[in-house]
Amino acid sequence: MAELLPLLQGFADQLRLQGKSPHTLDAYLRDLHSLQPLLGERDCLQIKADDIRKAMATLHARGLGSRSLARKLSSWRQFYDWLLQQQLVSGNPCLGLRAPRQDKPLPKALPVDGTAALLEHIAPDDSLSLRDRALFELMYSSGLRLSEAVNLDLPDLDLAEQLMRVRGKGNKIRLLPIGRTALSYLQQWLAERHSTPDCLAVFVGRHGQRLGSRQVQKRLAAWSIRTGMDRHVHPHMLRHSFASHILQSSGDLRAVQELLGHANLSTTQIYTALDFQHLAKVYDAAHPRAKKKD
Repeated sequence: MAELLPLLQGFADQLRLQGKSPHTLDAYLRDLHSLQPLLGERDCLQIKADDIRKAMATLHARGLGSRSLARKLSSWRQFYDWLLQQQLVSGNPCLGLRAPRQDKPLPKALPVDGTAALLEHIAPDDSLSLRDRALFELMYSSGLRLSEAVNLDLPDLDLAEQLMRVRGKGNKIRLLPIGRTALSYLQQWLAERHSTPDCLAVFVGRHGQRLGSRQVQKRLAAWSIRTGMDRHVHPHMLRHSFASHILQSSGDLRAVQELLGHANLSTTQIYTALDFQHLAKVYDAAHPRAKKKD
């Protein structure tokens, strides 16, 4: 039975010749050292694809994440490529194998009461605060992307019908409703809005020019700190919150897809996980058999 350690030393020497950093080298060796216990008594020079597949399944069952599994598989594949070059094996058992799909992180949405607290904390005491309140109310009301909000122009608004025309990804146009609260603050803001003659932007800065995305990010972050939020709040969280809260109330995934402007329903389906989390919390808090004993 071939000893793994001398083989790893030879592989490490090859990596050093390739100019790999000590950090990268350590990562490779850690991944390779983890392989031997998974093989049991099997000779590392005699293993097949099924052995590697079982090793991956074992690590996955132990809770190792998709990224870590992909990295380990990459290290093992390169090790067996080297063994193949040394004519120590007849083939690479890692070829054709893939790590499980990387888990998509869930969108970070604010709870309903947290969103309300944030928005209501923006007291429209001056022109800029009024603009911020109108902007963030509108983004939450209609699920706008940050780019869609800052690119909104005056002709895009139909306040009488409580509608607006939004240019989304790929310059696709969609009509969106404007919520009653957002409409109220938007009307107040438009009454005070002052811009340069050539600027049609709905939301402008103190010099009358179109408000930039970075400015919006900074303003929302500052308001969230003043509100005492326990997390960093960015504009896309208002869109995530909109989608999650609409889905919680209606359960209509197709409607949420249309409102968000997603081309594919699969993109919208990630919000069903958030909806399930919400339902699970309600269940844990309300069901007599779910409550933990004191």
